[in-house]
Amino acid sequence: MSNTITRFFPLWAILLSAVAYVLPELFIPLKGSLFFLLGLVMFGMGISLKARDFLAVIKSPKPIILGLLLQFLCMPFFAWALSSWLQLPLMLATGMLLVGASPGGTASNVICYLAKGNVALSITVTAMSTLVAVVATPFLSFLYLSQQVDVPAMKMLIDIFKIIILPVTAGITCNQLFGRFLKTARHIFPAVSVLSIVLIIAIIVALNQSRLGDIGLLLVTAVALHNALGLLVGYWVPRMLGMDKKTSKTLAIEVGMQNSGLAVALAVKYFSPIAALPGALFSLWHNLSGALLASAWSRLK
Repeated sequence: MSNTITRFFPLWAILLSAVAYVLPELFIPLKGSLFFLLGLVMFGMGISLKARDFLAVIKSPKPIILGLLLQFLCMPFFAWALSSWLQLPLMLATGMLLVGASPGGTASNVICYLAKGNVALSITVTAMSTLVAVVATPFLSFLYLSQQVDVPAMKMLIDIFKIIILPVTAGITCNQLFGRFLKTARHIFPAVSVLSIVLIIAIIVALNQSRLGDIGLLLVTAVALHNALGLLVGYWVPRMLGMDKKTSKTLAIEVGMQNSGLAVALAVKYFSPIAALPGALFSLWHNLSGALLASAWSRLK
């Protein structure tokens, strides 16, 4: 049963997303459970990890540095290039650039876990990109948009602590203390993670249902290409630099999956609701493309 749930991850994501779009009222009341669902998945990751996994990542910082460089150099540039090539209206181009200038999203850690990537590296890069974003996102916004935006740094750091660091640490602690009793839990949690992320995607669709109705084919093309370029560069640059497939998968997911929720918040605050459309679509798209990748990559060594 657990394997069936995990194997058909993309199918469940698409089906429940369709239900959420048609019947958003079923999922909107679940908005408050988003943090809990992510925290549950992070705890499940934690019981599959040990402290030495993070020590190994810190001792070899090259992948972390490369991930951050690809995140903040390539993704804003891709957003600008695609917006120019597709001749997106100004506010949609602005939204694209805000997505590109955002750090990695917490959902990337879930997808990495399901794709059997290097979870310790994924969590580290997400946390580090969030710290770097405190400076990088305002700078990149000014560079590309000629407008300064204020990143809610403290809120982001608190969220990272609550959603990622705290539950993962709790899981690692349980693994260290009770590892031999957790064999069953380790087999169950991938299925729990799939069900959680599918429900998260459905909630995101429901919350953005009214916006998604205004999205045209041009913007869908821009967002899909932006995500695809991030995934491709995130995978092949590390491979060309001699890094192993597991590390390259992890960096691809980290680079390709953005904190689109931050992009939506910044767009609404500093620009217009129209500028929030790329972030809203990216929230849905990168989770679906991530689900497909996780399903495929989980079968590969």
